[in-house]
Amino acid sequence: MCRWMAYTGQAILLEDLLFKAKHNLIDQSMCSRSAETPTNGDGFGVGWYAEAKYPGIFRSIRPAWNDFNLRDIAAHIRSPLFVAHVRATSQATVQETNCHPFRYKSWLFVHNGEIFEVEKMRRDLLMAVDPALFPNILGTTDSEIMFFLALTFGLEHDPPLGLARMAGFVEATARKHGIEESLWMTVGVTNGKDLYAVRYASDGDAPTLYHSKDIEAVCHLNPDLRERFGTDARAIVSEPIGIFPEIWHLVPQNSTVHARDACFKISPFRPLP
Repeated sequence: MCRWMAYTGQAILLEDLLFKAKHNLIDQSMCSRSAETPTNGDGFGVGWYAEAKYPGIFRSIRPAWNDFNLRDIAAHIRSPLFVAHVRATSQATVQETNCHPFRYKSWLFVHNGEIFEVEKMRRDLLMAVDPALFPNILGTTDSEIMFFLALTFGLEHDPPLGLARMAGFVEATARKHGIEESLWMTVGVTNGKDLYAVRYASDGDAPTLYHSKDIEAVCHLNPDLRERFGTDARAIVSEPIGIFPEIWHLVPQNSTVHARDACFKISPFRPLP
């Protein structure tokens, strides 16, 4: 299993959360506390939004804890919304194009989990991707297939609907191949303004996912954070970071999280045919 995090709020340096926070994502890549795979050393990636039209990404097959380029750029890039991912591969090759986040135009996508026995249905899943989108698939992961299926099914216009249709299609395809429980996922997807996350599994036991409390509650624990992160800051993480575990809430199973500015909403998630 992989680890990922996303932040939205006042622009901060990437290193504030990636390196400076206690038990940060880079620490988790060496010793995760809540994943089946405690070490995530099969590459990493970070994607961020700044002044350019499309988000920037930096991906590498090196372990995140041993990449000095990552440490250097994290100390210089300031962004109001970014996502980061550390990878532990199950089947797909360790190569740069298999590292998250995946990007299409203004959209970024990260995933933790798997499509069980994807090799039995890979062809069927790929054939369902919109032909206009297909050339953008550069890697071999089930995660990238999920992203482009969601785009095919309307992610750009209605992200929760696109993700629900993707999940429903994967499960329906799996059942045709005799696989009853096929999908485990926490996913993060953003267009630079809206941040969505979904926690779902076919058997009701998805990987962990947490969201931060509202900034006012957090500032009761550490008043300094209001000035650093602003009043609308939110983070979504695979497992808690920082020195205050009480600021994190577990995202319920089968849920969608939506954050934009001061708006934060959790709603039920259900795959659709």
